Amino acid sequence: MVDHKTGTQDEWRAARLELLEAEKELTRRSDEVARRRQELPWFPVEKDYVFETDEGKKTLAELFDGRSQLLVYHFMFGVGARVDEQNPGCTGCSFVADHFDAVVPHLNARDVTLVAESIAPLEELRSYKERMGWSFPWVSSLGSDFRYEFGAAFTEEQQRNGAEYNFRHVDQPGPQREGMSAFALQDGVVHHTYSTYDRGVEQLMATYRYLDLAPLGRNEEGRGGAAWWRRHDEYETG
Repeated sequence: MVDHKTGTQDEWRAARLELLEAEKELTRRSDEVARRRQELPWFPVEKDYVFETDEGKKTLAELFDGRSQLLVYHFMFGVGARVDEQNPGCTGCSFVADHFDAVVPHLNARDVTLVAESIAPLEELRSYKERMGWSFPWVSSLGSDFRYEFGAAFTEEQQRNGAEYNFRHVDQPGPQREGMSAFALQDGVVHHTYSTYDRGVEQLMATYRYLDLAPLGRNEEGRGGAAWWRRHDEYETG
């Protein structure tokens, strides 16, 4: 354990009440940011994107699966994400995806569909999905411009000359990056409503919310940041 200050219960309570005010302000601020996010203008997606799914080819509108809202996680897989042939799925994206299955029923009940997409053959996604024990929908956007046009994959020219990622210019973005895009289906028209990238996807990682409550928090400083991440079947046991 670290060398941490101690005090009396009264001292702890006084400090806790002071922190509570900061937490309440953060909650109010978070609610305000969420409201502003939902007030962003929507714009129609005019291009017809086609995906390979377990049920065959589907358009972006068909990915909604009968609901009016769609969240698409841009999962890094294969080129630019490969550690070795046995681990083609990005470690960080795998960490994020570990949280999906538990929330899918709750999202569906609120008229929201969640899917992941990757620029890789569907069979490779199925194999990795089976290894990880996941059941959430995961589709292949290979052969489509979808991932490129929604800011999570980059052409060879963009990799050389730079491109916009997370709404700012990046000199060397790499072949692909992580992100989440949101869509609404209204009167048969798909609208793009929101996208977030980089640390913006951290809000999908509930593990961090638990660590933030733990005595030592994330405990990443001086430890290589996210270098502690592993796929859930790679952590040492015992």
